[in-house]
Amino acid sequence: MGTAPNSATNRRIQKLLQIDPWLQPYKQGLEARQRLLRRRRDDLVAPGEKLATAACAHHYYGLHRSPASWRFREWAPNATAVYLVGDFTRWEEQPEWRLAPAADQEGVWEITVPAERLEHGMLYRLRVHWPGGAGDRIPAYARRVVQDAQTLIFNAQIWCPPEPYQWRHRDFNPPPAPILIYESHVGMAQEQEGIGTYREFADRILPRIAEAGYNTVQLMAVQEHPYYGSFGYQVSSFYAASSRFGSPEDLKYLVDAAHGLGLRIIMDLVHSHSVANEVEGLSRFDGTLYQYFHDGPRGHHHAWDSRCFDYAKIPVRQFLLSNCRFWLEEYHFDGFRFDGVTSMLYLDHGLEKAFTSYDDYFSPNVDEDAVAYLALANELIHELRPAAVTVAEDISGLPGLALAPAEGGVGFDYRFAMGVPDYWIRLTKDTPDEEWSMGALWHELTNRRAEEKSISYAESHDQALVGDKTLIFRMADAAMYDHMHRDDPDITIDRAMALHKMIRLLTLATAGHGYLTFMGNEFGHPEWIDFPREGNQWSYRYARRQWHLADNPDLKYSQLALFDGAMLALEKKYRFMQAPWANHLFEHNAHKVLAFERQGLIFVFHFHPLQSRPNYAIPAPPGKYRQILNSDDPAFGGHGRLAPEQEHLTLTDAESDGRSAARLSLYLPSRTALVLMKDD
Repeated sequence: MGTAPNSATNRRIQKLLQIDPWLQPYKQGLEARQRLLRRRRDDLVAPGEKLATAACAHHYYGLHRSPASWRFREWAPNATAVYLVGDFTRWEEQPEWRLAPAADQEGVWEITVPAERLEHGMLYRLRVHWPGGAGDRIPAYARRVVQDAQTLIFNAQIWCPPEPYQWRHRDFNPPPAPILIYESHVGMAQEQEGIGTYREFADRILPRIAEAGYNTVQLMAVQEHPYYGSFGYQVSSFYAASSRFGSPEDLKYLVDAAHGLGLRIIMDLVHSHSVANEVEGLSRFDGTLYQYFHDGPRGHHHAWDSRCFDYAKIPVRQFLLSNCRFWLEEYHFDGFRFDGVTSMLYLDHGLEKAFTSYDDYFSPNVDEDAVAYLALANELIHELRPAAVTVAEDISGLPGLALAPAEGGVGFDYRFAMGVPDYWIRLTKDTPDEEWSMGALWHELTNRRAEEKSISYAESHDQALVGDKTLIFRMADAAMYDHMHRDDPDITIDRAMALHKMIRLLTLATAGHGYLTFMGNEFGHPEWIDFPREGNQWSYRYARRQWHLADNPDLKYSQLALFDGAMLALEKKYRFMQAPWANHLFEHNAHKVLAFERQGLIFVFHFHPLQSRPNYAIPAPPGKYRQILNSDDPAFGGHGRLAPEQEHLTLTDAESDGRSAARLSLYLPSRTALVLMKDD
């Protein structure tokens, strides 16, 4: 295979260089990256073949039933013997359940047994022998894994229900852009202390999400994980839907119900690492540390105590690519949010690193095989489902991550603007709002790659975890326990609610192509998230969502929820995100005023905590404007200092150079945001 770039590679590189001329000094690195991608693709499929032909490992490996028999296969190249053990063997090794080496695949073990020997619901494992040792293992391609309530032991379970799930919404058409994401966790979505289920989420929470105005559900913790408190990010069984929340049919019911409500549903896909557990997970599966992962220190993520995949290995890429296909086809998910992309991209996992130079994207610290794998995964997903959505969780800003392959990109549809929530947390934590810089705000909220689609958010689950605080809890703290009744004026709550609304509207109005909230944060859910653990006496008190707070019209939470819905309705009606950028109109740091235009709407934010400003001049295109939203509306918990639907005519001033300039003369109450529409 040659090393010179082909014509398609040259075209892609040239497009990327035209999009971002700052990459010109790194042209050779980009060409090398494209050559590696081509080699990694050619490793899997012949020229001209679709990538999907290499993403069928889940049909070959694992346990599969035909009318007459069951066949099981597993890849374990270092094994010397492999047995199926389970209910059907009294958990003992028996000669008739010993797997044989496959004749056509090196390192593969297989067994075929009559259909009547195994039944739906039986539990099983593998007992793998290797030079110098042996151990029980959950099969790598197991589609159902359950935990015994008494012993807490995990086992694979044969899952072949007599009546497969019947899909009701096979022809679902995803909603149009922008993507408005409701980040969700099934287990903690319930009100009671305990673990919620897929069906409870489908019946009780999905209607809330649709009514609130979001069009996309991002579902966390879908893949099986041994430790509940890991939030689903320490995956053990990549093909098994977490049984904590119900059966595979229950998850299909959830996805189907979402589609029935017009909601796109994407899942967190964890391909960045694997849990270090050896019985439940893939670590030391066949007695070696390097079967799926890198050997030595590179194979261990010291910050997460997990294992790091070796993306250069063909069986590893087949395992992960087939995993993408499996979730799309088996459960009808509409795409993925790829977790931990920064950790994948860099050998140091991007830990405590400031990415300040383009050199950081082409240094020996980059795992080029991980870049190639992500490009292949995106190619496969969009080949199988052109309307599928892929989102990259990356803090590094790797150029081209959310660009199409034809433009030299990795192929993600969106990337998270992860600097935005970090900025809001730092600001609310360290800086009094009377000292907030309007220029810094504008820079942080609009500092993104023009050519790549991004999703902004004020906070996600990361900011709500125990040890941190949500934005409103950081601003209101203990006052939330006693002063959230609508008839209870409190200066601390007043400030927190005013800023909570302004922060969210400003983040949405400046977002690139999408917006996200974590469930409950839109109405100011109090306190933090803390999963049951030894340190809290295994309590579920903080691993739930208190929906009754938002449902109670006598509490201020309902007012925050109402504002969140109003700002999403504003976007849906006026489609301001169709304009890729907001146009800066005005800022005054001492007055704490920031104003901009987007898709014909004028957004004005007045952050000053004390002063209200009459007759305040804001530059604007000439015409008549009508106020269509203001955060000071009493319905949203405001003070009602602005008249609803108020109209404004621009005034014209003569400038020193003889030109004329139009301006709006507005009353700006303290800590208030307002939106005006041109009403000609």
